[in-house]
Amino acid sequence: MLLFALVGLTTIAFAQKKKVTTSATINFDATTKLDALPKAENKTVVASLNTKSGAVAFEAVVKNFSFSNPKIQEHFNTAGWMDSDKFPKATFKGTITNLAAVNFKADGTYSADVTGDLTMHGVTKPVVTKASIVVSGKTVTTTSDFTVALADFGVKGAAIGAGKVSTDPKITVVAEFK
Repeated sequence: MLLFALVGLTTIAFAQKKKVTTSATINFDATTKLDALPKAENKTVVASLNTKSGAVAFEAVVKNFSFSNPKIQEHFNTAGWMDSDKFPKATFKGTITNLAAVNFKADGTYSADVTGDLTMHGVTKPVVTKASIVVSGKTVTTTSDFTVALADFGVKGAAIGAGKVSTDPKITVVAEFK
């Protein structure tokens, strides 16, 4: 009986340290003075957070980014841009480097330093960013903003050269873990 109780407690403790959601959101903002339309949102992002180790990760299906202009969405997925048939996912795997500054057991807003690797368009590059972590009861909400240099990931297109799409779009990732 004691063995079953210990196994049960271990399972509960393990389940509580890793949080997963399938409805995180990534916003992509590549607007410029010439064009306010290159904005997209993906609301079907899978994200995970390990509150004990500080491991964080997300995975987004590239074709799930939705633009208000269907023509921009079409271009976004072509071989000259994200080539979503060849590279269907964008991923991030990283760690909260100042994990001791975040108390996942106490309500509050915490600033986190995150370092990891972003892979998109078949290229992996390091990313260092800040994140806001809000703990409210059993819910943890994370938000992070950073920019990426499209050229670093081999993403090129005529609209970038023409100044209609930012060369360094802003990426915002929001995940709510319950």
